[in-house]
Amino acid sequence: MKKKTSIGLSGFEKMSSAVTKASGSTAAFICAFSVIVFWLLSGPVFKFSDTWQLVINTGTTIITFLMVFLIQRSQNKDSIAIHLKLNELLSSHEFASNRLVSVEDISEKEMKVLQKFYRELAIMTKEEMSIEESHSIVEANHRHQQKNYARKTRKKLKYNEVK
Repeated sequence: MKKKTSIGLSGFEKMSSAVTKASGSTAAFICAFSVIVFWLLSGPVFKFSDTWQLVINTGTTIITFLMVFLIQRSQNKDSIAIHLKLNELLSSHEFASNRLVSVEDISEKEMKVLQKFYRELAIMTKEEMSIEESHSIVEANHRHQQKNYARKTRKKLKYNEVK
């Protein structure tokens, strides 16, 4: 039995990812548009019959039905990835509340409590300072210097550990 690695994708995942990317391409649009034009041009040949109409209706219905599930699957995967990235940011930040890690799993009532908290925090911040004060170029430079210093310090520590 083949062992699945944590990084590898299953066959279905690879296929659905490829189809999702391809279906959003210009080539896919041109192909779909060409099918519609061909169908319209074939109308006089088939005397615009019920069968002629049924062919396009059935084809588009089947494709739409399958694409709904494929797109939803892709969105679910993207949503999980975004939540994981946000959880990592929250858990790694010294002043962030760990109660927000996996906040998507709490009830709507609990979310409304958190929303009130952050709304009140935003009001207090607005009263204390303007957006120019809270997000200034000076602050951006200061944060960049702090991160750069921390990165250099970590590099030195790793170098000293290797010695």
